[in-house]
Amino acid sequence: MAAKGVTKRHFVFNLSIIILPWLTLLFIGKRSFKRYSLAGVFIVIFEIINHLYGHKRKWWKFYDKRRSFMRDELPFSVGPYMPLSMWFLKFSFGNFKKFALLNVIFDGLFAFLFIDVLNKLKIIGLGRINHIQFFIYLHYKAYLLYGFQYLIEKMKRYSYY
Repeated sequence: MAAKGVTKRHFVFNLSIIILPWLTLLFIGKRSFKRYSLAGVFIVIFEIINHLYGHKRKWWKFYDKRRSFMRDELPFSVGPYMPLSMWFLKFSFGNFKKFALLNVIFDGLFAFLFIDVLNKLKIIGLGRINHIQFFIYLHYKAYLLYGFQYLIEKMKRYSYY
């Protein structure tokens, strides 16, 4: 049963964007999980701060009445961000061009296609920003993620000597 003030569709969507990405981490491997989890936590915390700012500025609109950060934006932060960040790092760390390309593709698909699907499903739509601004909002954090992981790797190397 959906929580009060939330449509069943939104409730099911929130559960799926939290549970499904985290289930994929069962296949990432223990070594990769340990290697990339700190960067994953960093990007989730950074994303929560970004979502709070975007929520306040009304950059997007959720269709369920009574705006709630916990119900609306937080599932996006705790759901796909950390697992996807860790997978992107696993598949491309050490090859910056590959990392950037992966992020351009996935952020572009979300900003220009998937957000419109969510809008048609009456879950979320863009508010005070357009698709290009939303893409930039999504994409710039990829470089912070890569840089953070780069610093972690550099510190690990120096700690062995």
